[in-house]
Amino acid sequence: MFCTSCRAQNSDAAQVCSSCGHNLPRLSAAGAPVQIENYMTAAIAVTVCCCMPFGIPAIVYASQVNTKLAANDVVGAQEASKKAKMWSWLSFGGGALAALLYTLLAIVGAIAENS
Repeated sequence: MFCTSCRAQNSDAAQVCSSCGHNLPRLSAAGAPVQIENYMTAAIAVTVCCCMPFGIPAIVYASQVNTKLAANDVVGAQEASKKAKMWSWLSFGGGALAALLYTLLAIVGAIAENS
């Protein structure tokens, strides 16, 4: 398990960091691993359908979530999940903005052609 403060490696049973003494994140009350949304489906969908330049970082961060959870880096997995969600929304917004601009330009072009 990684320390959330100094990022030092500790045993899975440790409650405090052996390096800095910071309290370590715990497993859920049932002892099961923490589940964190990775947003991979959303990241792929917005990359394909909306805005590829912003969707690629979303996919990269989404792919890091499960890897970090497997390494017991709960804080890192939460950060990657948050960034994957943010980049997914940016990609969606970029695609929506591009569609809006395209529509406006098409309308202006049609009006100019008919004048």
